[in-house]
Formats: sequence, C-alpha cells, structure tokens
Amino acid sequence: MEMKNERQIQHGFHEQHPLVLVEEQSKEVYCSGCRELVSGPRFTCAPCNYHLHQQCAEAPLQIDNHPLHPDHHTGFFLRQRPHPNFKRVYGCALCKEKRNMFFYECNSCYFSLDIKCANLSSSYNKVNQESQHDFHPHPLTFIEKPMSMAMDQVNCTWCHQPLLDDAIYFCFYCPSFVFHKKCLDHLPPKIHHPSHRLHPLFLESKKSHLFCKLCQKQHSGYFYSCSLCPFDINIECAWPRSVVEDERHHQHAFHLIWRQGSFICDACDTERNYISYVCLTCSITVHKDCTKLARIIKFSRHAHCLFLKYFLEKEEVTRQDCKICFKEMKLDHGSYSCVKPGCNYVVHVNCVLEDTDLYDVIEHESQCEELGAATESSIIRIIEENEDGEATKIEHFSHQGHCLVLADETKEEADRKCDGCMLPVSDDLFYYCSESECHFCLHKTCVELPRINQHWFRQSNANLQSTDFQRCALCGRGCSGFFYKIGGIGHVCIRCAKVADIIECEGHQHFLFFDFKRQRHRCNGCGSLGSDYGAFRCGKCSFSLDFGCITLPHSALHKCDQHMLYLTYHDGNDYIQHHYCDICEGERDPNLWYYHCSTCDTFAHPDCVLGQFPFLKDGVKLSDHYYNPHNHDLFYFKKIEDYPECSHCHKLCLEEIYKCVQPTCNFIIHFECRFVP
Repeated sequence: MEMKNERQIQHGFHEQHPLVLVEEQSKEVYCSGCRELVSGPRFTCAPCNYHLHQQCAEAPLQIDNHPLHPDHHTGFFLRQRPHPNFKRVYGCALCKEKRNMFFYECNSCYFSLDIKCANLSSSYNKVNQESQHDFHPHPLTFIEKPMSMAMDQVNCTWCHQPLLDDAIYFCFYCPSFVFHKKCLDHLPPKIHHPSHRLHPLFLESKKSHLFCKLCQKQHSGYFYSCSLCPFDINIECAWPRSVVEDERHHQHAFHLIWRQGSFICDACDTERNYISYVCLTCSITVHKDCTKLARIIKFSRHAHCLFLKYFLEKEEVTRQDCKICFKEMKLDHGSYSCVKPGCNYVVHVNCVLEDTDLYDVIEHESQCEELGAATESSIIRIIEENEDGEATKIEHFSHQGHCLVLADETKEEADRKCDGCMLPVSDDLFYYCSESECHFCLHKTCVELPRINQHWFRQSNANLQSTDFQRCALCGRGCSGFFYKIGGIGHVCIRCAKVADIIECEGHQHFLFFDFKRQRHRCNGCGSLGSDYGAFRCGKCSFSLDFGCITLPHSALHKCDQHMLYLTYHDGNDYIQHHYCDICEGERDPNLWYYHCSTCDTFAHPDCVLGQFPFLKDGVKLSDHYYNPHNHDLFYFKKIEDYPECSHCHKLCLEEIYKCVQPTCNFIIHFECRFVP
C-alpha cells in the first residue's frame, strides 16, 4: 500500500478512493479484511462504506513462509476473497471458511489461510512425523501443538471435539480433513454403522475414486466398505456431528438422525438419503450441508439483503415464482426472500447459492444498512440550478474543461447521438457543451449515472468509465462512450449495463430471465450461439436471446429507405421472395429478427441497417487491439463523401472505413481489408 500521509492511505484492495484514518467510533461497522466488528482506530472510505482495522490495513502484503505449509518457500501473498478473476473459491486450510475477507495464499499452490488464522497459527510447532496410516491421497501435515488458544470452528473430523492443544494431522488440499493424531492413529478396522445395519463395515484403502453413499460424492483414500453389499462410506463422512449448533446459521441446534430411506430437505427442497438433521424447535429436517446455510446474504441481482426462511406465509408472496429460474416456489420449503415491506423478491436456495460470484454472506443483520449501494455522482460540480432544484449547468467527469448545459428543448439534428450511450438524442432531455464549437452532448439519464454502482452481473462494484473505443464483454460490439468496468467480466457498454436481469421483450410473450449457466442456447433473435456468460431465457418455453439482440435499437435510419425502419420479430409472410435483405440482397431467415419499413415494404438484416459499429463515434483512432496496416494512425468514419477508393482492394468505399488524416496522405481502407495481406 502507498502511504499518502499519516492519516490517509491508498490501499491496493480499494483503489477507487483513499482510506482515511478514523480514531473515534461513531457507528457499528465491520472490517472488510477480517469481517470482525471494528473497535478502535480504523481506516475508512465513507462513500463506499468500506472499513479496515488499522492492523488489517497495515498487514504485510507478503510473508516469506508459514509453519502450516512447509512444502513451498516461494512466499505467501495477501489476497482478497472473492478474487474477481477466479471462478473457484478455496477455503482456509485451517477454519475451512470461504468468507469474503483477506487471506494469505501460497505463491506455488492454492494453500490459503484467512488473515485471522494466519496470525493465530504463526507460532505452531511442527515436527517431521508422518502418520502410520498411508490411506489419504495427499501428504498430511503433522502439527505437534496446534495453538495456544482454542478456535471454536476448528474441530476434529472424526470425534468433532475442538483441536485444543492436541497434536493433529491435516490436509490442506482437502478442506474437511483434519484429525487429532490420537483419532487418526486408532481408527477402528471394523465398525457397525447405523446407515447399514445388515453387515459390518471394514476399513479399506481405495486408490481409485469411489462413490460415498452418505455425501453422494466421489472420493479416494480410505473407506469403510461392506464386503457383501455395494456400500461404501468415506471416513470423513462416517461419523458426522450428532449436534450442530451455530447461531450464525440457525438460531437452534440441529440433531442428527440416521435414516434408511430418502427424505426431502426442508431448506433446499432436494432429495437426500441416510443423514438428516432435525431442529426440534422449528420442526424442520435438513441434510448435512444445509445446516450451514447462511442466514443472510446480499445477492447481486437484488438491492436488499435476503433472509433464509424455511417456509413462507401465503400472503408474503404475490407471485409464486423463483426470481432466478422462474419455476414454482414451494411455500412449505426453504427460500431466500426479502423482508423489506412491499418487496416480494423470493428465490430458491439452490438457485441463489449456485454461483459464489453473485452473493456475499452477511454475518450480522446490522451490516445490511451499510450495504446501500456504494455510489458516487458522475457530476463533479453543479454550477447552476433552476427553481425546481434541477441542475441546469454542470461539470461532468466525462467532459472536464467544458461545462454542460441542460437544453430547454430538442433542436438538434436528427442523427446527433449521446456521447454516453451513443443512441440518438431524439426527444429526451439532454445536456450539451457550452462551447459552440464542441458538439458533445449527453442524455440527462446518462449524466446521472453513478460513478460506482452495484451491477447485478457480479457482487463486486462496477466503475463507470468514458472511453473512445472498447469492446463490450456482453454484446461483443466495439463501442465508444460509457462503460462499466465489472470485476471478473471486463468492460460492459452502458446499453448492456442498463438491462435488468428480468425483462419483458416485445418479441416474446413471456418474461425472460438471465441464466448464468454456461450452456449455450441458440439466440432466437440472430441465430448465434450467444455469449459464454449466459443468455436471457424463458422459463416457460425454449426461447433465448443474447445481449446483442436485447440491446438492438427499436428503430433506425438507413439510406436505403427515406422512412424509419423498425425492428420486427417475426415474418408472417410465407412468400419466399420476401425473404431477402433489400440492402445486401442476400437471403434472410424469416424466423429471425429484421428491420422493416411498412410504407416501402423494405426488409433488411439488422447488421446491414446498423453497420458493424453502430455505437462507435466518428474520428475514433484504430485501437491498439487491432492490426494497423499503415504507417500512420488510422481513424474510423461511418459516413464517407464522394465514395473514395479503398487503398487495398481498390473498390469504392460506401461506408465504415479507416482513413489517415495526415494532410499529405490519402490512405483509406475498408474495415474488412485490414487483415488481408
């Protein structure tokens, strides 16, 4: 981190703003580094509600080694979870938690320790001793004296008692594998297990992966197996805790009940066998994993915190659909729902927890008040206001040096575009540059976009940027104007950023929801397979749309027609001669979207009407991402006068070219010709 002065630092995990040292405690806040309640001095960013203990803010960015991980000596580096570029989340090797907090990670592997565990375990006394059992697929680390103080959340996998000062074995590759030495060295070779009462189970080594009947997962290593039946259980699952009691997940204790038949989990509404946990107070039955469900989460696709409920009253839900998959909600089974008055947002447990990038666990209800979106205005300064308090003259971050003035009425030319969203100004309220020779303008809605926003595509903050050229990660188009930079995704154009996760589309009769699953569905608008990030799908039929089609303008002008062309979703004319594009004269699929003029009966492909770069501003320099076949910088232009000749193919340029603006150079090239040798 960079020290700016004694009371202000620039921290690498919060680059948007400096953090200011606050000595006095004015309200209850939680540290983003260790997730503990802050008492004493803290570094804070007020606009973002971001806080760090002084010791967390000043934690070293690198430590040379750690006694829990002697295998590698390449150093441990401070990271923050969730990492925006990592899809998989690795838990702390000691406490097994995957909470969003600072952690130290080995530079050579995925061994990691939360910042609290790294500090607690730094004085461990390790000796070179190996277990007498050679049954685990990974090396086991032996710790003679785990710690000088007890940690409530770190218990032996076999006996479920705290580690205390007993010698232990643990595997940092397997988050659930930690044993007292005395438990591991004296595993019984034969057990009678309540999940299989017919025959005894024997301890056996399984080098290949085997399916555990209890956890329903594949494992290798030692199993307790039946010699007469195809029944195997991994030793880590053999004796689950008889009582699970943790108020962070449920206010009452869960008690273990062994079952022979299947049951439906009251939390996630899925079928399970053998192991169930019952809350006698609430009369609910859940499977093992659901005893650890977070009571409160912040989901990126909803503005408020969501609370776990095991059943819903009928009047609590006006529409009995999950807001993620749009399938039926069962009111007598678990869900995450919003408790804000008048807000009926409710989702399936398995749907909302499917992607760890989309939610954060909230450990204390008081944190919900802090999670009001971390926003910062795009307006740097309001210079003048009218009687209604509306800003009429401003300074905006995207056009510094000139003032922007609110237009009284639209008197601009029809093809003038907003420099934020690159859509026509039309009849919308807009601001224009006060300098007469500058044609910069912004829709009022684009001016008011927050610099820092919470976008439903990721739980991390999205930062507004203005750029000459960038390729949108969602629609794939090269664009100018405003982009939100979202961690783990990249730059998203403002048109895609404004799309909600649940939409109504004129081209379809049902609601469409965004499905994050990487299963590619062919888009019903353009016929392509869509993006790797997912697509908008219908929960009632096999209809799918990608971001490129969702953000198509509803109307557009083209020189092929003197009237406005309107986006049309289905061609009801079966006459085959109608199924051609009047611009490129190529065939047109009548089942895909197209632009149409009802007056002139003009039909055209969307790409033919809009061109390759409908949202790229004239005069933009050829990006460094593209090959430049010329010695000078080339600049993009959509409209060309006098149809000049392409310097490469020598054909006339009708539109969309790159040209050199040097006074003595007449180099002009089609966009498609840049890559041709």
